[in-house]
Amino acid sequence: MAMTMNYCFREGIIYASLEALVPETHFVRKLDRCIDWRFIYSRVAHLYSPAGRPSIDPVILFKTLCINIVFGFNSMRRTCRECDMNVAYRWFLGIPFEEKIPDYSTWSQNYIRRYGDSDIFSQIFEYILCRIQEQGLLDLTTLFGDSTHQKASANKNKYEDVEVEVVRKIYEDELLEEINADREAHGKKSVERSQGYRISVR
Repeated sequence: MAMTMNYCFREGIIYASLEALVPETHFVRKLDRCIDWRFIYSRVAHLYSPAGRPSIDPVILFKTLCINIVFGFNSMRRTCRECDMNVAYRWFLGIPFEEKIPDYSTWSQNYIRRYGDSDIFSQIFEYILCRIQEQGLLDLTTLFGDSTHQKASANKNKYEDVEVEVVRKIYEDELLEEINADREAHGKKSVERSQGYRISVR
């Protein structure tokens, strides 16, 4: 039998839709179905201007955040890179092959500029965490270990709501820490969280 030698053949072209490339059983499809993500548009409409330069679709911004936490990347920079390479993540975001995935710089700037003066980001983030947890797609207690239990209320009736709030706060703190490390590395002012979990540039 003759030996086949096509190990480095990488120039092949296929014609397929994103829909066809992501199996029906893939986890991202469960994530997509557990929430009607369109609710985000009405919640953030007042933060956007009808004119000017287009920004990241807010649903894509929050879905990228969701990928970060659900798949345990714990880094928005890494998450943006993974989304650029992973077909399933691209499908979840709803971004076709011919369009560019928002990079980390674009994502973080949208996060700061669009949501820095309100607590809308925190409200939407908590809602998403609640829905994902209710569907059994995320165990919040595994994300940050004992810190979740130590800070959550002992009242069983309120435990889940408090647990979600605690995880959200911890996660936002880590997100802000990552953003500040990047900004300082590029000679930019850091951002800080003031009362009400609002962000301001210092």
